[in-house]
Amino acid sequence: MISPFSEKQVREGVISYGLSSYGYDLRVSDEFKIFTNVNSAIIDPKAFDERSFVTVVSESVIIPPNSFALARSIEYFKIPRDVLTICVGKSTYARCGIIVNVTPFEPEWEGYVTLEISNTTPLPARVYANEGLCQILFFQSDESCEVSYADRKGKYQKQQGIVLPKL
Repeated sequence: MISPFSEKQVREGVISYGLSSYGYDLRVSDEFKIFTNVNSAIIDPKAFDERSFVTVVSESVIIPPNSFALARSIEYFKIPRDVLTICVGKSTYARCGIIVNVTPFEPEWEGYVTLEISNTTPLPARVYANEGLCQILFFQSDESCEVSYADRKGKYQKQQGIVLPKL
């Protein structure tokens, strides 16, 4: 279901990642798309303009004050038909004003996770690649869903990198 998989929580000198009591702390990769207004682009989910961000590949990234970045997980997920997940932020980042928003992983969704990272503070904030960013909580149903994400041919199925909004 998760690859690569850390069967225990890794925490020495890093923001923790791996298996936790009831979830999995995923890691963020070293590629980030940071939103910028340098090109005066408008954010429109129906007509997304790629000039609205800059791409940074680095061991850490600075997200400007009151700004936003996209990233992707290191882990690839394959969600079973009877499981739904929710993503919650890690307290280490939350205490720094960094909020992670990821929509649920629906039954039979698979891919690398596109992560949405908000810096809610008036100060620049650093995020570290290859370390924990958020926790995935898993909910198993007592029966399989009637229609899965794969059945619906969801538009974000099997995403490989940072996937931008699309219709």
